[in-house]
Amino acid sequence: MLEGSRQKSLAWLNSQYIYGRIPLLHTLILFIEVAMAARLVAKFNSYYAQKPVLTTMITNAVLGGIADTVAQSITAFRARQALLPPDADSGSFISSGVELEDLNEKPARRSPSLSPRHPGPQPFDFERLTRFMAYGFLMAPVQFVWFGQLTKWFPVTSKSGTVPALKRVACDQLMFAPFGLGAFFTFMTVAEGGGKEDVLNKFRDVYLPTLRANYILWPAVQILNFRVLPLQFQIPFVSTIGIAWTAYLSLTNSSEDEVLQQQS
Repeated sequence: MLEGSRQKSLAWLNSQYIYGRIPLLHTLILFIEVAMAARLVAKFNSYYAQKPVLTTMITNAVLGGIADTVAQSITAFRARQALLPPDADSGSFISSGVELEDLNEKPARRSPSLSPRHPGPQPFDFERLTRFMAYGFLMAPVQFVWFGQLTKWFPVTSKSGTVPALKRVACDQLMFAPFGLGAFFTFMTVAEGGGKEDVLNKFRDVYLPTLRANYILWPAVQILNFRVLPLQFQIPFVSTIGIAWTAYLSLTNSSEDEVLQQQS
């Protein structure tokens, strides 16, 4: 009974939009995640001093969740925009996913399962959110060790700062970036239930374009990160900047999954 009530509540939230365009459930989840991140930021130094690895893992998980929620919100917003006529009225603060033009149609044409024109509201994918948070959580210890090694290999001093920072960036981008992307696509594909062939297809179709996009953004970010920030803030800084990057990865991963599903 409680499960049925929960499903009905989620279905209702999934059908509501802010100003007719912004999905309400996605917005509420994003608000909760941002509140959690704000709490972590406020207490980060004290948490890090007691348990640095665990603090980094939780921070990574929350920021990864924010990134995927942003990506899902973008997808839902685009889907909603595609259903609305250009002159649609969005004056109401909260509105249903059912359009007035839908009400004038026959029931068979209004059915999401029968009509490609009206697929219904874009539901929030909690399993996908869990996968992204789990990846951020599990990847944090690897990043923690890696950043610590870079600090030992290329120490930044008052007399020599820029050159060691550049060496860290070069090492990070040539060694860790390709590994990190490979780990991401492998983890996501396997967590989604894919096998070896699915992983190989993901690498063939999206790995190299994503790696090229990585080299556009991350060298500049990492120069600032390694040159200016103390070690304890480097992973949170990367994760914060990485919200946009992870949202991009989420959109790339999900779009590739849709293509593979259509082909199969």
